[in-house]
Amino acid sequence: MAPESVDRAPLISIERLAEQLGVGKAAAPSGTVTLLDVRWSLAGPPGRDLYAAGHIPGARFVDLDHQLAGPHGPSGAGGRHPLPSTEDFQAAMRSLGVSDDRPVVVYDAADATAAARAWWLLRYFSHSDVKVLDGGYAAWSAAGLPTVSGEAPGTSELGAATGTGNFIAVPGAMPVIDADAAAKLAIEGVLLDARAAARFRGDVEPIDPVAGHIPGAVSAPTRDNVGPDDRFLPSEILRTRFASLGANGMNGREVGVYCGSGVTAAHEVLALELSGIRAALYPGSWSDWITNPNRPVSTGE
Repeated sequence: MAPESVDRAPLISIERLAEQLGVGKAAAPSGTVTLLDVRWSLAGPPGRDLYAAGHIPGARFVDLDHQLAGPHGPSGAGGRHPLPSTEDFQAAMRSLGVSDDRPVVVYDAADATAAARAWWLLRYFSHSDVKVLDGGYAAWSAAGLPTVSGEAPGTSELGAATGTGNFIAVPGAMPVIDADAAAKLAIEGVLLDARAAARFRGDVEPIDPVAGHIPGAVSAPTRDNVGPDDRFLPSEILRTRFASLGANGMNGREVGVYCGSGVTAAHEVLALELSGIRAALYPGSWSDWITNPNRPVSTGE
């Protein structure tokens, strides 16, 4: 394997993860990292099927819809993927072996769209050491690194933590905004819409009942954060991209991000962090915004 490039926290390369897991060594270090498999797609199939077919040894499957989201609020308030309660999230992460004193690495199929949701939530609930596997499972398997099939066993493989963790969830470590703050930010700061450009314009809306975007928001599709290999673009390219959208981290303008339901927006927050820009996430996003008919909707560019 090629040597790892300069560390790009909060990302981790497949080479560095393999080293931490002791791949190729006679004995792997015990309990060095907790691995979470967050493969998920809005259109399906269930990520657990992909996990059972093959995953990184020692990884535990995370159900995004149930472990990384709370129940829907009345009339859809909070959006399609509301934030889970502190108690529920703590219990879910402990059941997956997450502990405060052990690093966590999250991955998904390839482009980190789903893994970023787990990264953001763990950071929001105050875990201090969480990284996203750049390139995900596709990069790992393409490199010929070991994979296993079936459900996760009760004992660790390649040093990955299993069993009950001791993670203590404390909310508020990452900035969030609600609908009113998002509307204000669209006027006084920079509000980025992480959905595909066609959904931003209102040309199509395959998921939510209303098409369009929050007035004043700027289209910034998540897909543009990664290259053809589904790995994040270099930080300098990301900085140039976001600066062209008005978010340069130096003009004093606050930055917020939303998407359809708060999942891909986390990917944008991650890309902004790689650019040196701290951004707030609107957890309910568009699916929450449209629950109030009095909130305005814009279409077009």
